[in-house]
Amino acid sequence: MCAGQVGSRDPLSKQEGGTGREEGEELLKTSYFQHTAQLLQKETKMNAEWKGCLSVTELQAPERRFGVVVVGVGRAGSVRIRDLRNTHASSAYLNLIGFVSRRELGSADGVPQISLEDALSSQEVEVAYICSESSSHEDYIRQFLNAGKHVLVEYPMTLSWVAAKELWALAEQKGKVLHEEHVELLMEEFAFLKKEVVGKDLLKGSLLFTAGPLEEERFGFPAFSGISRLTWLVSLFGELSLVSATLEERKEDQYMKMTVCLETEHKSPLTWIEEKAPGLKRNRHLSFHFKSGSLENMPNVGVNKNIFLKDQNIFVQKLLGQFSEEELAAEKKRILHCLWLAGEIQKHCRSKK
Repeated sequence: MCAGQVGSRDPLSKQEGGTGREEGEELLKTSYFQHTAQLLQKETKMNAEWKGCLSVTELQAPERRFGVVVVGVGRAGSVRIRDLRNTHASSAYLNLIGFVSRRELGSADGVPQISLEDALSSQEVEVAYICSESSSHEDYIRQFLNAGKHVLVEYPMTLSWVAAKELWALAEQKGKVLHEEHVELLMEEFAFLKKEVVGKDLLKGSLLFTAGPLEEERFGFPAFSGISRLTWLVSLFGELSLVSATLEERKEDQYMKMTVCLETEHKSPLTWIEEKAPGLKRNRHLSFHFKSGSLENMPNVGVNKNIFLKDQNIFVQKLLGQFSEEELAAEKKRILHCLWLAGEIQKHCRSKK
């Protein structure tokens, strides 16, 4: 049940992209985002434009190719390597140099393994795809940005809002693209939901996600490992404030249930629940009630095809400078807001231990 107002609101930095953790902590005391609603509207427009140009068929023949290294060869890394090797419009702008892994693999599907040191120092490598576990993202991003490389990273980019601001400031200082993947926004389910909620007045809603357990040491607190669900809610209903958050754990059973009560800017309640345990099927259960009707659970809206490739297409468009500063700012605001909320949720859950 949702109870107990904690009143957490996302701060607005006076200067975009702060320069340190002390500044980041101070930002927590500043005022709430004043331009977010406008920026989220702009990002909604940008997402629609992405959906319309995901084939990247309008891109001209590349004058140059960006050398790419993939860090981590788990599920996401393997898919990235597959897309880089296949003949896609965006892949024509990218040249797969190799992959980095803590394991000694030698090669994978004919792609050579290279050391992290070589990837950082090589002038041939211009782009890093970070596909490792979440706990390592921050360090890898920092190293590759400092080495003058563009970075694509799987979500969440960091397990800290302050660290994310630091890294974005570093990317801007270096003049490099820092792109956080959000394939959940490219899914058919999200496209369906976006059409369903547009123009409707939300009364209340809930989103329950179930799955098997994840190691917090590797993937972060549940609010971070589940940030794609939070991103859905923010992208659908705008910026949210935190009302309450609780965490139920039975570590001996590998059971976890996080219950988060959120509120829209119009004071409509949203409940987000992450429940994980051995044997739980990966599934979403949603319920949104509007003044004009209700939406209960998700109909079958088709198969999600090539969502990682679609994300790569977006990244290449960023490399080529095809998004405006205003559009990129809207995306950045949304990402930082979700990371900030995740951190607040973690603090409130841990404070009750």
